[in-house]
Amino acid sequence: MSEPHDLDDAALRDRAVAAARGDAPFDLLILGGQVADVAMQELRPADVGVVGPLIASVHAPGARADAARTIDAAGLIVAPGLIDAHMHVESSMVTPAVYAQAVLPRGTTTVVWDPHEFGNVAGLEGVDWAVAEAARSPLRILPLAPSCVPSAPGYETAGADFGPAEIGLLLARPGIHGLAEVMDMAAVTSRAPRMRGIVQAGLASSKPVCGHARGLTGPSLQAYAAAGVTSDHELTSADDLLEKLRAGLWVELRGSHPHLLPEIARALAALPACPPTLTLCTDDVFPDDLLQSGGLDALLRRLVAEGFPALRALQAATFNAAQRLGRSDLGLVAPGRRADLALLRDLRDFAPAHVLRDGRPPSLPVPAAPRPDFGAPSLPRFAPADFETAAAGPKARIAVIDRPRFTEWAEREVPVRDGRLALPPELTRIAVIHRHGHAPAVPRIGFLGNWGEWRGAFATTVSHDSHNLTVFGHDPADLAAAANALAETGGGMAVVRNGEVAALLPLPIAGLVSDAPLAEVAQAFQRVREAMEAVVDWQPPYLVFKALVGATLACNAGPHQTDLGIADPQAGRLLTSPVLEDGLA
Repeated sequence: MSEPHDLDDAALRDRAVAAARGDAPFDLLILGGQVADVAMQELRPADVGVVGPLIASVHAPGARADAARTIDAAGLIVAPGLIDAHMHVESSMVTPAVYAQAVLPRGTTTVVWDPHEFGNVAGLEGVDWAVAEAARSPLRILPLAPSCVPSAPGYETAGADFGPAEIGLLLARPGIHGLAEVMDMAAVTSRAPRMRGIVQAGLASSKPVCGHARGLTGPSLQAYAAAGVTSDHELTSADDLLEKLRAGLWVELRGSHPHLLPEIARALAALPACPPTLTLCTDDVFPDDLLQSGGLDALLRRLVAEGFPALRALQAATFNAAQRLGRSDLGLVAPGRRADLALLRDLRDFAPAHVLRDGRPPSLPVPAAPRPDFGAPSLPRFAPADFETAAAGPKARIAVIDRPRFTEWAEREVPVRDGRLALPPELTRIAVIHRHGHAPAVPRIGFLGNWGEWRGAFATTVSHDSHNLTVFGHDPADLAAAANALAETGGGMAVVRNGEVAALLPLPIAGLVSDAPLAEVAQAFQRVREAMEAVVDWQPPYLVFKALVGATLACNAGPHQTDLGIADPQAGRLLTSPVLEDGLA
């Protein structure tokens, strides 16, 4: 019997009721701790009796001693297991099994996984693998049906194409728990037939329909919510957070944009109570951050350090998230609920001394599964000339993708030498190369403004959301060397300086993740980050390493580079060439 209906077993309830009455012993008794009651917003001394996976009783300290086993919780806080309301395992570049080993000991017992990275690369086969991995995990992983494969149809080419029919079939599966973030915002609000059908399939499934409402405000936000999308994690400011809460959306406050957390924590602390529609999520956590700082626990620490009351933060990360999921068995330390518990040392560090999943310590480590073979086609080898742009001289006017993260259209006049653009040092090349076998694997070139002066190149197959091979740099020879490094390894990340590979992170599974241990992946990723320090001067909060993997996210507002050209779906614009006019005097 699958969750949550496993708790409906009459024999289990008989045993729990008998134990609660005192007519039978508990399987487990947690003694001497303080219960974090997130519904009442209080800490109170209490013992917790557990029968199988079920909390049978939360009662006065010392009232009972009859149990098959006990945990001494003196000095500890008995809290519900944390629920990560929106995340992508692939962003940590490890398998779900390795991810589970990283977050379960830190108190996260449930995650809501949008596997749209695997969907965009490997199609239904990738989603099938994600669902199978979730089923075998000691971490409760709730996969969603990727709604945007690709994220901007007609403006990019992914490894698959999920229309309303495919989404309807996915949502009918019991292992799929909702419709993942609906990213093509312009298509939602314009009621484009494809996206209208996808959202309607989500609504017909009676499962959550999750959102991605970056930059939406006023009538656009109202229209997006009216279409049936019920959540968002793409916050840009405290005012944006409050507007989305007031629009009735479930807000999945994420930890992956730390520069926003101080103002958001202040805004939330000023409210009379924690909004019941506020949940917490990690969204994306790089492997070195996961190893060193953790996942949802790191966000809790940061919010509390910024002044958000700890019990309110814990409510958002437990009870509110359970309500969002329609899981009445989760989110509270109370009789009749599931015994997913984190016994915390305090409400500052949120470091657990014990973690229980269904009343037992989770089984770690997780046995490795066979490496999947998604059959990605091989890439050709590239020459520096592949990253040049032809133009007639002596000058040309070009389109520029200006500013990282929050992109804008710009134009520049540049000189032409020997029939090619002579790019000034303050402009950066970006090339996207289709790698899924549905289009020619040729570099599609664009230009970035205000991305610093590059002294090398970076290539990545982690490139949201179609995850084509994307290469950044100034010198075409460096771009070719970086692209070839990943063509040889089958995907990952590579840094090149002076024509030589300075750092390489192989990601052999779909070009997205590695099946190596987290420490090994984190170390290789850290070497990539360190190598990039010598390539470009970062300017937080926008020109940061993370901007590299989002520079192709065409569903967001403004221009982005894809394998089809410079794409701006919200403006209905696609430039197959960045050269607007050449032969200028």
